Amino acid sequence: MSYNNFEDEEYNKLFNPLGEYIGGRNEAGERHGEGETRLGNGDVYQGGYVNGKRHGQGTYSFKNGGRYVGDYSQNKKHGQGTFYYPDGSKYAGSWVEDLREGRGVYTYPNGDTYDGEWQHHLRHGQGVYFFKKNCAKYKGTWVEGNMELAGEYIYTNYRYQGHFINNRPHGPGKFVFDHGCEQHGEYQKNKQPQETEQTAENSFTEESEAMEEDLDAALRWIPKGITTLTSPAPEKEK
Repeated sequence: MSYNNFEDEEYNKLFNPLGEYIGGRNEAGERHGEGETRLGNGDVYQGGYVNGKRHGQGTYSFKNGGRYVGDYSQNKKHGQGTFYYPDGSKYAGSWVEDLREGRGVYTYPNGDTYDGEWQHHLRHGQGVYFFKKNCAKYKGTWVEGNMELAGEYIYTNYRYQGHFINNRPHGPGKFVFDHGCEQHGEYQKNKQPQETEQTAENSFTEESEAMEEDLDAALRWIPKGITTLTSPAPEKEK
């Protein structure tokens, strides 16, 4: 790494919006190879350049405390990289032209995590979201950031399997219990509070009341029958 001469540094300070640069250059005078740039806004980039643009491995440190470590292509985050956000969250995974896209893991400030597919910065495709507060998981399909289509909501000893719309269970589904039974039923919008008779069948829902409340207070679960498992018992989540 070589230092620019005094005249070049002064030029950068007065006229170059790309900041002060220390590093290699090509025959055309462009930034090329390894180098460091200190921008006027307080941001700092250290890493590779090709023909004047950030390219290859690099670390970009933001004045606000954020930091990106990973691959660049033509000045954009592209490839594999980790972004540490100022709020304490972190994304580690695939990038495409400055966007979270492909496979990646996002750790949120509250300790929640999402491990799955991304598209245009949003959870999109197949993925698993872990809720730290109650140790529950949603495993299934995501569309533009929301739980949609087929999925399952997993607790320690049971899970709900069905379809989701806008992060809420919708329509027919079933609770699958580790002790060998499953309860079929349907989620409907809860227009107004209703009292139901206590029967042997609906008393079985006591075990799932907490989950029902977590999913959405505006929904109500209508049980329709209890059967033995129609599929192999779910494996314990690790």
